Amino acid sequence: MPTPKSNRTPVGSVQCENTTLNLLKANDFVAKVIRERLPEMLVINICSSPGSGKTALMQETGKLLKGKLNMAVLVGDPETERDAIRMKESGINALQIVTGGMCHIEAQMILQALDHINLDGVDVLFIENVGNLVCPAAFDLGEDYRVTVISCTEGDDKPKKYPRMFLTSELMLISKSDLLPYLPFSVDAVILDARDINPDLEVITLSSLNGDGLDQWGEWLMKKSEEKKSREKKSGEKNANLVMNDVGIGR
Repeated sequence: MPTPKSNRTPVGSVQCENTTLNLLKANDFVAKVIRERLPEMLVINICSSPGSGKTALMQETGKLLKGKLNMAVLVGDPETERDAIRMKESGINALQIVTGGMCHIEAQMILQALDHINLDGVDVLFIENVGNLVCPAAFDLGEDYRVTVISCTEGDDKPKKYPRMFLTSELMLISKSDLLPYLPFSVDAVILDARDINPDLEVITLSSLNGDGLDQWGEWLMKKSEEKKSREKKSGEKNANLVMNDVGIGR
């Protein structure tokens, strides 16, 4: 049978299947499984460049949420367990995911990690992604919200250079705001560029060092946690009513 015209290739070439597309489809399936497994827990995927202050932010968030929300952190790094150790020393429930050189976390890594961390009573699960603004943008980890941290030490031109990360995020945190007086970084410019890509993007400017903006961050987390629990409760009540109607109870 002759090769279909649509599949014909020039002499000396080979038509390759797009394995990346298949990988992302498989990843999306696993992400769906994670969401089904954590119906009431708020899951936050924290993304950024290396050195933006993600780990320091997690440490301060642990202090901020104490007595308000119970949190746990899955920390991704190509090597070492240093960040998870830092969090555990701060009293935060944390587990390191060592990616073995990979520049991002995939959903199957999160699914495996869930069997190795105690999530009893946890309200918010943070996933501290590998420091990278490119690869992590393509991988859904079963999160409810993606939060991108951009440090004012990086420069204010990152949104247009790495648009997919900002397009797929719900919140942008501008970190290390205590350094703004000493750096050529424009908060207005970075917000303008980011919202040009994603008009719905929320923004909070904060500093893990002096505490500026942390209360606003904490309020955002508590609001999103309550919203998710409320949605799940309503969904459960709706499903229960449907079952009762199906079996004729209450008629």
